[in-house]
Amino acid sequence: MANVIVVGTQWGDEGKGKVVDILSESFDAVVRYQGGNNAGHTIVVAEEKVVLHLVPSGILRMGKICILGNGVVIDLPALTHEIGQLRKLKVRVEDTLYIGKSAHLVLPYHKILDVERERHGSQKIGTTGRGIGPAYADKMARVGVRIGDLYDPVAFRERLAAVLAEKQAQAGLESLLHTLDATTLFREQMQHFEQVKRFLVDASEVVNRFIAEGRRILFEGAQGTLLDVDLGTYPYVTSSSATAGGACTGTGVGPTHIDGVVGVMKAYTTRVGEGPFPTELTDATGQLLRDRGQEYGATTGRPRRCGWLDALALRYAVRVNGLSTLALTKLDVLDTLPHIRVCTAYQHRGNRLSAFPNETGILAECTPVYEEQPGWEESTIGALKLEQLPKACRAYLDRLQELTGVDISLISTGPRRDQTILVDTPAFRGWGLHR
Repeated sequence: MANVIVVGTQWGDEGKGKVVDILSESFDAVVRYQGGNNAGHTIVVAEEKVVLHLVPSGILRMGKICILGNGVVIDLPALTHEIGQLRKLKVRVEDTLYIGKSAHLVLPYHKILDVERERHGSQKIGTTGRGIGPAYADKMARVGVRIGDLYDPVAFRERLAAVLAEKQAQAGLESLLHTLDATTLFREQMQHFEQVKRFLVDASEVVNRFIAEGRRILFEGAQGTLLDVDLGTYPYVTSSSATAGGACTGTGVGPTHIDGVVGVMKAYTTRVGEGPFPTELTDATGQLLRDRGQEYGATTGRPRRCGWLDALALRYAVRVNGLSTLALTKLDVLDTLPHIRVCTAYQHRGNRLSAFPNETGILAECTPVYEEQPGWEESTIGALKLEQLPKACRAYLDRLQELTGVDISLISTGPRRDQTILVDTPAFRGWGLHR
């Protein structure tokens, strides 16, 4: 038995979708534990690109159970659209998809609040405008709506009307909140609920039952460590617990049932939205990384900010997630570079920092101290064994393992499933994931 968490080690967009897709072949169920449709996972199957925002990417594996846990916030129209897309791909969602009835809903007023706060607020966060933050805020304020609440239409209608009225009363006259009608919202949400209510379960009971039966569970997070609401670069973060600890609170599974954590990292660093980014490259090299890596958001299409790998941030992710091993993606993006840099320390007001400061004010003033290594200037695309990688490339990987203190067990050498190297490391061997 192996119950493993997959978590992003940077600012999200590390390629978790592909890693979960690869690993899910060896697991019985994939459970999403936080986030909403502000995150996108892109998977390439037989040259066809599939983008999923809510349903775990493991749904594309025949017979794998996929579960949305209580920590996820669900936009019902987005979910029904995604289910429709999966049906067109001949995925038997009726047999494989479960939705935790305690998951909260993202409602139309959340999206309006998200956009208006970002537009008029004094501090821009760089949100996707999908209403995720306001939905989590309502959850914590105990005025949220859970998807299971829609089993009682009368109570749901009353609650919806009361919450909307309160938000309209607090909004300025120019707010689009005043264009919303509670009766119309009620009808729209109930129409979508009718399409998904067959999938609703007590997700905690189901997952714990699967574990008791000896099934193997893969826990999937959205975003990344540095966007965690408690441990990330606050306030430029998401509104949920994106680190490994969120897997327990977001699914109702105790920590004693977790056997390990896989941290997903890019061979360089990217960030979407506002906030400090010490290794950001605004020159031709940064643009090259963006173009070769197709660094545009799967959810918004926004160009990602690109920079060299930050070893301080990675060591921080190792610590706060308790990482067992690493999965490295986008290695081939570096293939054409004659030299590659890795940030190994920061300079801050005359002091040298060797640990990542997640205080935004300090991080914004940090300048990176780089270590330079020779590039390999050879193609790594499609390599299936470490021995097939150029010597300089293997040296780069060895250095990353030294800097993080963690083995790299999976290396993505292209977007397709079959463009992957699995390494025989103690972690993967212990979980039965080695070839």
